[in-house]
Amino acid sequence: MTSRYQHSLALSVRAEQSIPLGSQTFSKSRLCFPYGAAPLFIERGKGAHVWDVDGNEYLDFASGLLAISLGYCDPDVNEAVMEQLNLGSIFSLPHRLETEVAEQLIELIPCAEMVRFGKNGTDATSACIRLSRAVTGRERVAVCGYHGWQDWYIGSTTRHLGVPECVRELTHRFDYNDLASLQRLLEAHPGEFAAVILEPMNVAWPTPDFLPGLRQLCDEHGTLLIFDETITGFRNHLGGAQTLFGVTPDLAAFGKGMANGFPISAVVGRKKYMKRMEDIFFSGTFGGDVIALAAAKAVIKKMRLYDIPACLTERGQFLLDGLNTILTDIKAPEWIKTAGHPTWCFLLISDSHNHSSWLLKSYLMQELCKRGILTLGSHNLNYSHTYADINKILKVYTEILPALIDHDSKMTIEKNLDGEPIQPVFKVR
Repeated sequence: MTSRYQHSLALSVRAEQSIPLGSQTFSKSRLCFPYGAAPLFIERGKGAHVWDVDGNEYLDFASGLLAISLGYCDPDVNEAVMEQLNLGSIFSLPHRLETEVAEQLIELIPCAEMVRFGKNGTDATSACIRLSRAVTGRERVAVCGYHGWQDWYIGSTTRHLGVPECVRELTHRFDYNDLASLQRLLEAHPGEFAAVILEPMNVAWPTPDFLPGLRQLCDEHGTLLIFDETITGFRNHLGGAQTLFGVTPDLAAFGKGMANGFPISAVVGRKKYMKRMEDIFFSGTFGGDVIALAAAKAVIKKMRLYDIPACLTERGQFLLDGLNTILTDIKAPEWIKTAGHPTWCFLLISDSHNHSSWLLKSYLMQELCKRGILTLGSHNLNYSHTYADINKILKVYTEILPALIDHDSKMTIEKNLDGEPIQPVFKVR
């Protein structure tokens, strides 16, 4: 354990007296960062940089788990939020911002003809599932990717403790880029699937026939197609991955970066389906929180003005090209690869012959943190990341990737860990 993180470690011990795992989010907890060899608490952020409670500064490639799309404390978003804060945040009746932001989403997103707001991605995906069940009169759901913490989805993962078996039985997993895996499910339970929900892109690019094939299969089986665009929306494209790939779902869930870190999500879809929102129960006091709506309006305005998804794509491709060059130059083994869309790209670490991916990744994260880089293994770009920032992380990779490979071959990874290895929450992608 290093004194570099002494305040983080002390605060972690204190936090766990009142908060399970000391965090509200699994991906921000000590399970996902090498305990004792990485920061555990952030104090503040600005642009693409954050500072931990020990005063250490980091170039942040986690970007608030992809919620930060413009950069921490973006001045335009903050100005809009402060202006609205002085007018109020929650009222006894709807606010005009609800309509204004909904109209902007309808203008941008192909499947959006009506909109409802929530506070996080799970709100939106779960509303899509309830709505699809109401529309179709069916109960089974096919899933691919990560869709939140509610019973209908999490019951299909290894973190299903507390989910009734009768609920788990209604959710079926299929494989990305494998139409046959979905077709088998639909044919095994004819007329029983309410929805097919997936992340239209995560680690892998869709094959040319995959998303169109999903659309066709759903149409043939009377099943609603739902895109979980919590991450891809306002990142891959302003209109989401559905615009990027030219396949329109029936419903979609948006969130994360649409308000640059302020809590908001959206259910969007065809009017003939969205009108059933008047019959199901999807209702919350804070769905019309105008602070988050003001932030979303400011984010959308800035994204449209500067075509920020295109900027992120260009910078991300620069990062990917540079990283691939490094991997070629150092003759990286097959267990180190790149993947993903440029705006959300990955350095994938698999099991080697000598070590688990968790040990290898723990060493990598430890060494990145030492050099002032914060990441969970992906590069979650925001508009504040500059080419100089990208060159910095590429330079760091040229230093630590050869050391990672060397320690693996010499079986010295564990003795070079300064803290405890990270632990899997559950495997999604």
